[in-house]
Amino acid sequence: MPDSETQALTKFRRSDSIVMATREGETDEKLNNVGTAPVFIDNNSLRSTLSYLSLIKHLQCSLPAVLNTIQSPIRQNHSIDSSSSLLLMPSWSLSSSLPYIGVKLVTSFPQNSNRNLPGIHASYVLFNSVTGQTLAFMDGTELTLWRTSCVSALASEFLSREDAEVLVMIGAGSLAPHLIKAHLAVRPNLKKVIIWNRRPEKASNLAIKLQEEEELRGVSVEHNGCLDEIIGLGDIVSCATSSEIPIVKGEALKVGAHLDLVGSFTPSMRECDDETVKRAKVFVDCEDALVEAGELVGAFERGVLSPAKIGGRLVDLITGHKFGRAASDEITLFKSVGSAVVDILSAQLVYETSMDVKYKG
Repeated sequence: MPDSETQALTKFRRSDSIVMATREGETDEKLNNVGTAPVFIDNNSLRSTLSYLSLIKHLQCSLPAVLNTIQSPIRQNHSIDSSSSLLLMPSWSLSSSLPYIGVKLVTSFPQNSNRNLPGIHASYVLFNSVTGQTLAFMDGTELTLWRTSCVSALASEFLSREDAEVLVMIGAGSLAPHLIKAHLAVRPNLKKVIIWNRRPEKASNLAIKLQEEEELRGVSVEHNGCLDEIIGLGDIVSCATSSEIPIVKGEALKVGAHLDLVGSFTPSMRECDDETVKRAKVFVDCEDALVEAGELVGAFERGVLSPAKIGGRLVDLITGHKFGRAASDEITLFKSVGSAVVDILSAQLVYETSMDVKYKG
């Protein structure tokens, strides 16, 4: 096992023992301090705490172990106006190995692209589930970018071809660079990234920026203004937009492609057409996708797909209860809508790593 993966697994086991000690009432001074002084973890601190591989491996190890012990009501989605919304995503654990309550508050303002601002803003609050004390406030926007991209990359480990060489990135917003880097973390054979965006200058600017980053050394990064021209080149096609009109056309996907759909989280949003759903073996991050993702809700209503034909959830792939890619010429589709479960697990890793650095660093 590579050193980075070993370190991630070691961190998970160490953090598990720390929270168990907290439950069992040990009086270690550092643990007591953790429970009494809320900390603020801003975006820079969060970035320095995480790596894509460490979060991917943490989710892979912890999701099957605690999924059934986490209470996660369906997210509350409140419309602010015709396009903007406020989302509330609470979760809490009943497990002694994860003594936390977490709440993420998210605003979605798609029209912010016209203001040159991110469309998503969020805050995350972490509490101790034994005492109710506030433990940490985190930059929920940054946390969401990391957990979303790492969930996609984890699914890609099971669904994309190992020899994938070309990644087509549809969308050039805040999430795009994270998706690109996370996919590269699990598919290091990727040699080319092609970025498309409705506003070509955003795709061009992102391509230039990524070309200068050490993480993408040796990878060709370019932009292209013609989506029909490039979508058939993608071994992996990742889509992160707020579109309500299908962008990805199923007939254009190459044989053996893996499609990663991230953007939609309401029934009115839709990033691919019915032909895509027909051609692909479909997987989801969680059950909520079946009632929230416009691509799937619409396909169910039109008789294109039935819920029984869904290939499985991310946790099913991790545990081996469901098999992912069965053949090299198969088209696979992973639809994620996000969940409070991966939020609290990601917040756990950030918080415990931050405390480890603070007290041992």
